[in-house]
Amino acid sequence: MTEESVTIITGAGKGLGKAVAKDLIDRGGHVVLVVRSEASASMLAKEFGAKAVIVTKDVTAPDAAEAALAAGVARWGKVDGLVNNAGVVDPIARIADSDPAQWEAAIAINLVAPYRFTRAFLAQGDRSAKRRIVNISSGAAHQPLEGWNAYCASKAGLAMLTRATGLEYAQENVFAFGLLPGVFDTGMQATIRASGINEVSRLPRTALRPPEEPARATAYLLSGAADDLAGGEVNIRDAGFRERVGLPGL
Repeated sequence: MTEESVTIITGAGKGLGKAVAKDLIDRGGHVVLVVRSEASASMLAKEFGAKAVIVTKDVTAPDAAEAALAAGVARWGKVDGLVNNAGVVDPIARIADSDPAQWEAAIAINLVAPYRFTRAFLAQGDRSAKRRIVNISSGAAHQPLEGWNAYCASKAGLAMLTRATGLEYAQENVFAFGLLPGVFDTGMQATIRASGINEVSRLPRTALRPPEEPARATAYLLSGAADDLAGGEVNIRDAGFRERVGLPGL
């Protein structure tokens, strides 16, 4: 990651999104942080100062992606990185017991919003310059879990969006990655533990990894050092990948 890099991060108010922002800034990068609340925006502005531009938008808003891109270009003249991180696990319920509005909202946040941000990102920028997208995926994209039908379906769609982006835009210097970040300690995990509906909810908090690990892995994917892995998903639990990133063994 160079000091000239400018990266959009969705869901940046807390958890992994905020950890990614800090990691990139510590490496000398610039960030455009998309958050929903004014409180989160104020907190991030105080913490990161001029190194970040804060865009207060719900990621499902039709103009959210364009607003984030415009903000980055206005401040630094370009945007060359995108992290589709915003996501929800709710509704946690078996299909027949789920709320349709919540189910559709999960698809909108976890899949439609990444599509919109990806589409806007691909439509701008210098086609000769290298640009990188990291979609925060999940093992749930590949393995159904009881009560997580909306989350699993949306993450499966996101995994295919990553592959489709790689197929269609690799020749235009776009490198797309899906990162399986493992089970790490965030507010979402508190929601999962409270549900008690499947084996993930029964993991003790002491078994969870710190969010700084997937943040570091995300920064590594954005740096250009892992372009040979582009076009599909990368698992943070893979020993070889962890060694490349400089993460401790599991």
